[in-house]
Amino acid sequence: MAREDGKRNFALRDVDGNETSVFSGNTPRQAALKAARRLEDVADGEQNAERHDIRLREKGSDKVHIYEAWAWEEDAPDDSPDWMPGRITKANVSKQGIEHVDDI
Repeated sequence: MAREDGKRNFALRDVDGNETSVFSGNTPRQAALKAARRLEDVADGEQNAERHDIRLREKGSDKVHIYEAWAWEEDAPDDSPDWMPGRITKANVSKQGIEHVDDI
């Protein structure tokens, strides 16, 4: 279900089907990128990053979007604002498919 601003909410699901966090975005990929930046296993470069499967259920729907996600740290840009830390977390995702669940 879309909000007035067009954003949708996606619940992060673990392997047992428990929903632990909610991420919002205009698209499932946008929410998946937000979730990927919060992965615990963050590498020092994109090539070294370990791949993880993340599952996001669209709130108000039975669709579960499945992504392969990885995250890494890199130096902040030279023109970054003062409040930004020296190292930032970046992420990428690759869609693996959609499942429909009936346990909602």
